[in-house]
Amino acid sequence: MPEFKALLEGYRRFRTGAYQEQRRRYDALADKGQAPGLLVISCSDSRVDPTRIFDTEPGQMFVVRNVANLVPPCDSDNSQHSTSAAIEYAVTQLKVHHILVLGHARCGGIKASLEGTFDDAPMGEGGFIGRWMSLIAPARDIIRAAAKLSPDIDACSALELAAIRLSIDNLRSFPFVAEAEAAGTLHLQGALFDIAEGVLRVLNHDTGKFETVPMDWENETASLPKSN
Repeated sequence: MPEFKALLEGYRRFRTGAYQEQRRRYDALADKGQAPGLLVISCSDSRVDPTRIFDTEPGQMFVVRNVANLVPPCDSDNSQHSTSAAIEYAVTQLKVHHILVLGHARCGGIKASLEGTFDDAPMGEGGFIGRWMSLIAPARDIIRAAAKLSPDIDACSALELAAIRLSIDNLRSFPFVAEAEAAGTLHLQGALFDIAEGVLRVLNHDTGKFETVPMDWENETASLPKSN
């Protein structure tokens, strides 16, 4: 099992390197518990690790990862809801100040949705994936129709952005999220990371457009898109 052996080798490097370098922080986190100010909802894709993208320290962000970084609408049935439970914990218990829905380019889940790969698939053959991706089926159908009329549309990119917008809308369907946002104690944000280019685009709520984060540190505050 070379993959698991590689994990153990990585652990040994971590234990003798980064863990020792940040030993005080880890000790404090162990004694006092976590108090992150940010919840990040990102994709399970192995190429997109938000802690690496944002170069964060241990305890700085609370992370939820799932296929295509989706947020389901609030549903109070008796089923188990992993993503919803994590959102509830972050907002009501950890009292995070920001929620970031982080999408990414070349998302396999988005591509599968567009192509209908797992539509009506049985369990064990993509059924769970198909049911999960049905969250964005209405947006997918609109983009499919638009792409037929205008073949130059990048349907995959359009659906990646639409999924982020939908997830932000669904976040507001949770009463505790809507209440915190209305009180000004919680801010919702969307962003998309381009794996190939390393570019981060942030949703500007005023214009509704995703705008590239500048690399000019001096002008960063003036040019960053506004958050909601």
